[in-house]
Amino acid sequence: MEEITVFGAGSWGTALANLLGELGHRVVLWCRRSDQARAINLLGENPNYLRGYRISSNVMATSKIDEAVESPKWVLALPTQAVRGFLTELSGNMAPQRHEICNVAKGIEIDSAFTVSEIVKNVLGDVSYSVLSGPSHAEEVIRGFPTAVVVASLKVEAAEMWQNVFSRPTFRVYTSNDVIGVEIGGAVKNVIAIAAGIAKAMKLGDNALAALVSRGLAEIMRLGAKLGANPLTLSGLAGVGDLIVTCFSGHSRNMRLGFAIGMGKSMKEASDELGQVAEGIYTVKALKKMAQQVGVELPIVEEVYAILYEGLSPNEALSNLLLRDPKPELPPAMQWM
Repeated sequence: MEEITVFGAGSWGTALANLLGELGHRVVLWCRRSDQARAINLLGENPNYLRGYRISSNVMATSKIDEAVESPKWVLALPTQAVRGFLTELSGNMAPQRHEICNVAKGIEIDSAFTVSEIVKNVLGDVSYSVLSGPSHAEEVIRGFPTAVVVASLKVEAAEMWQNVFSRPTFRVYTSNDVIGVEIGGAVKNVIAIAAGIAKAMKLGDNALAALVSRGLAEIMRLGAKLGANPLTLSGLAGVGDLIVTCFSGHSRNMRLGFAIGMGKSMKEASDELGQVAEGIYTVKALKKMAQQVGVELPIVEEVYAILYEGLSPNEALSNLLLRDPKPELPPAMQWM
């Protein structure tokens, strides 16, 4: 039995805390708000997220950071844009080398265009860092539906440790050493899912949606290649797998947000209606900056950005994509050999 703290009591943090608790681990679920922590402990469920699903009795919620940091193993389930500030607050009152850190957020920091691994290293230095990703909606994980994910670390023993911590018959965990590949796959797919939602609302048909998702994968692979990712990672759970579920599932916040925008709602209206964080609206800003920094063309990302932040209509974005100059499907930049 392990002692583990899950930082962040949103849908994903709650589902993973419950999973770990059901496996027999002693879990602290850290909440930003004290009223949320009290409600979880009193009701045995999270009244704000995944309402109606019982949480394991091995999970104790708290809003007291001094209680939360005591666990030797940390799961970061915070929105990506909040990670730097949160870790900076902690860094003066902790010994980072004491902790094993596993990030489960999917995004890129806007200001720096850093992935979470780069943020953690920038704030905490050389700590033991892993990232868990893959097609894994919280709504299905908490119900015990079969799920497969991948956990990546530069340290083989860290990835294998987290594999053992999370694994159960209905939650299969693979290992990898491709941290950047897993992070890029998990981040970029959220933006492609917004585009997929817009396409669904526009009733463009199955051919168009399949083409959009396939070309979205090409953008993920182009960026991944530039950053040193293994192409097999991006054809696996953290790439193709997560892309499929996020673009096609009704559980997908990013797809639903895109659908609302495709139906004519503003980004604010769509976000308010969603009631939860859709990482893609932030990640698209970071990707636009990252693409410029590393010299990678991401046309779908560019059009989603223009729809969200520059007032471009979905029909104009569609025309821009369809009328681009003819190109080979696999340009030289995508060749790894």
